[in-house]
Amino acid sequence: MERIVCLAIGYIFGLFQTSYIYGKIKHVDIREYGSGNAGTTNAMRVLGKKAGIITYIGDCLKAIFACTLIWFIFRNRGLDSDYVFLLRIYGGLGVVLGHNFPFYMGFKGGKGIAASSGVILGLGDWKITAISLFLFISVTVISKYVSLGSLVFMGFFLVEIIVFNELGILGFIKQRQIAGTWRIELYVLILIFVVLAYVKHAANIKRLLNGTERKIDQKKATV
Repeated sequence: MERIVCLAIGYIFGLFQTSYIYGKIKHVDIREYGSGNAGTTNAMRVLGKKAGIITYIGDCLKAIFACTLIWFIFRNRGLDSDYVFLLRIYGGLGVVLGHNFPFYMGFKGGKGIAASSGVILGLGDWKITAISLFLFISVTVISKYVSLGSLVFMGFFLVEIIVFNELGILGFIKQRQIAGTWRIELYVLILIFVVLAYVKHAANIKRLLNGTERKIDQKKATV
């Protein structure tokens, strides 16, 4: 039941579609321009850098808030701290699902990268945060493909979780090793994050392979 509650909490937070709301304020439906995606990259290309920054911050914060709220709700209920850590990941997954598939937008939202980065920040592991940031920035700057940077950092998110958990150094304030059935559950949850990211980037992957993917220095779409 706690898992379902956390997924629901996360999904509700995920429904806050920053680019869609910002676009509506500017009298633009972000889904009708550029890639049609309600996310950071398309907001930046269609509405400018300011819109992109605001979109990223909003989508990132909703995941941090969801993970933090779940921690406050469950931390003093006599539950194992490792289980509470797992519940926060359930909440983060709910945020990504709400962001990617918002019911009031016909289940057509974003791709979940900014929200996923918020989940990483919300978990409070500086090692994963630092590595993810480094991978995203370095791959994006070198390749000039935001999609490639996103895919690389999401793929390594699973690797980092597995490596740090097996070494028993997962987390920041409390170093932990999630074991037993929770261990497999943790890895499956993170794998779902990765699969969602890659599925939502299917068209980008195809364009990357064909050499037709738009680079970050290309002009924004006309509104």
